[in-house]
Amino acid sequence: MSKITATVNFDGRDYSLETGKLAKFANSVMVRCGDTMVLVTVVASEREMEGIDFLPLQVEYKEKYAAAGKIPGGFLKRETRPTDHEVLCSRLIDRPIRPMIPKTWHYDTQIIANVFSAEPDVNPETLAAVGASSALLISDIPFDTPVSQVRVGRLDGKFIANPTNMQIENCDIDISVSGTDLAIMMVEGEMKEVSEDDFVKALEFAHEKIRVLNKLQMDFLKLFEEQSGQPVKKREFTVHEIPEIIVNFVEETIYSDLNKYVHTVTSKNERQESRANLKEKVIEEAKKKFAVTEEDKGNEVIKSIENEDKFPVEQLEKWCDEIVAKLEKKQMRAMILDDKVRLDGRNLEQIRPIECEINYLPRTHGSSLFTRGETQSLTTLTLGTSRDEQMIDGLLPIYNERFILHYNFPPFSVGETGRLSTGRREIGHGHLAWRALKETLPEPNAFPYTIRIVSDILESNGSSSMATVCAGSLALFAAGVPVKNAVAGIAMGLIKDEEKIAILSDILGDEDFLGDMDFKVAGTVNGITACQMDIKIDEGLSTEFLRKALEQAKAGRMHILGIMNKCIDKPADDLSKYAPRYESIKIPQDTIGAVIGTGGETIRMITRETGVDISIEDDGTVLIASTSKEASQAAITMIRNLTSKPELGQIYNCIVKEIREELGAFVEFLPKTQGLLHLSQISKDRVRKASDVLKVGDKFDVKLIEITRDGKYRVSRKALL
Repeated sequence: MSKITATVNFDGRDYSLETGKLAKFANSVMVRCGDTMVLVTVVASEREMEGIDFLPLQVEYKEKYAAAGKIPGGFLKRETRPTDHEVLCSRLIDRPIRPMIPKTWHYDTQIIANVFSAEPDVNPETLAAVGASSALLISDIPFDTPVSQVRVGRLDGKFIANPTNMQIENCDIDISVSGTDLAIMMVEGEMKEVSEDDFVKALEFAHEKIRVLNKLQMDFLKLFEEQSGQPVKKREFTVHEIPEIIVNFVEETIYSDLNKYVHTVTSKNERQESRANLKEKVIEEAKKKFAVTEEDKGNEVIKSIENEDKFPVEQLEKWCDEIVAKLEKKQMRAMILDDKVRLDGRNLEQIRPIECEINYLPRTHGSSLFTRGETQSLTTLTLGTSRDEQMIDGLLPIYNERFILHYNFPPFSVGETGRLSTGRREIGHGHLAWRALKETLPEPNAFPYTIRIVSDILESNGSSSMATVCAGSLALFAAGVPVKNAVAGIAMGLIKDEEKIAILSDILGDEDFLGDMDFKVAGTVNGITACQMDIKIDEGLSTEFLRKALEQAKAGRMHILGIMNKCIDKPADDLSKYAPRYESIKIPQDTIGAVIGTGGETIRMITRETGVDISIEDDGTVLIASTSKEASQAAITMIRNLTSKPELGQIYNCIVKEIREELGAFVEFLPKTQGLLHLSQISKDRVRKASDVLKVGDKFDVKLIEITRDGKYRVSRKALL
């Protein structure tokens, strides 16, 4: 196949899709906008994976340093494990595409997006998402509806599609939106306390731009089919149906027990126990009626098992487990849609009971314990200096990040065992909470600390990322960080069955599983600061329903903020006694070099001797951080001495550097500044030899009594005796 290219003018830039030239063993598309080029490949294995009940889709986004004319740092000098940014971009591609592929597709599928050229003003992330959809369209994978992604910013009240990095810095809205022509599938981003109405307007603007890129994909598909001479043929695959006789038997066996369990108010553990009992009951009954027995095997009737409605025990157990899960989901959804009652007895808008506590951990710089229902976050905050900032290296120039947030989800939080690791989920949840809180932080010149928040989820039954937002905000207040406003987060859910719709506030883990949407919204009393939405059905969601969900989320957010404010309604008046204290002094710009010293020798000496941390700005501002006031004062004195000029009549502490027997001694009374202490100025008594009274290394106070015309100094010890 020869090269195929489809191009559209997208907001003043050529945006193109190309195939037939690169990576021809895969379904590949090179996406280009400006000088940014992303190659996206899609491959599905030929063999179906057996024994799985999920879509085996893997998405990898990789930025090549060469794309920006850079060489990777570190010892290896090559791209290694994915960075957090690459993981987050992989999630942005995966989340809107996954619902568009049938869950019954059990062929291992891998999407890889490689950034090979990067123009600083054209971000590659959205190009990778469009490329993934385009590559799927021309593949034999069952994916036939284009999905596009745009990044939307608002600058000076005007919406911008795919803004430049410089524009993003000044935008009050920065969101990534994916969707089909009919509906929005995914939203993620941050805002500077914007209203729900402005947020919806941003989504509507994004959807207009998405349709432009979807049309580009369809034009690309048309060109592809014209050149191949036939429509893209999608692979036929078998949907393994459970025998109707088994489905009916399971439903008849447990219907009444299941109905009673679903309509009983239960906790998470009680639901798990009831679910396990139901499964155990139906499996035992099914075995009695349908399982292959040893007698069957002995009589060699295996070949006629299906005709006699006999099945292997392992298969029966798997089927029963799957049927019970589907029946449970169906009844739970029906109860919520018809009765407006949820699994734990709440109505659709009710928030679970909330408990807040601060300073639970005595030695941390700040801590909080936030519990909402059966979800609990123990969060710590640590204040550091500029040395603790995180260095971020990627396609953009290296920069430092002063606000760090980490989210941990250990297996015990859901009553399970497992490996302790940081996966994509942890990175994604932590990044969402980071986005929610960062807009309220003080400017560095007002609060020059590095801030690290760590949320450890101790119990989880839904909305743990939003619990992290709430706990993080409480910890900021408890630590005395002068943030602008408190921030709370809430997870919303949606259940849709034709015309019936239920929007749920503060969803449980089970409601997340059985629902059609997971919509997380965080913000202050003034507006939204972050959001994340995933639609789990291929029909997406209209902005009308999003507007309703946002209004309901706002009511829930205000309720949560009210409870948080009862615990602490403003930042603490002082920092923890264990936190470093900053002292700030100003020195002449022409003396900065003297403080730093050759190769940093002087500043390292001050740091080593006092134990403080020192940073110097170009304007001569010196920031000194230490947990000890005495250490800070000692460092300030040393810096003052380095930058001050000798003054007549001033008293200085000196050290003897050299003895001249018949003359006196040379003493250093300021760093690298020496003066003569004459024999006559050593003591009130007559001194014949300087060594009779002094030795090298002696320290004492002297008074500057003379500055000669040629700039030499004479000091006196006698004047102070």
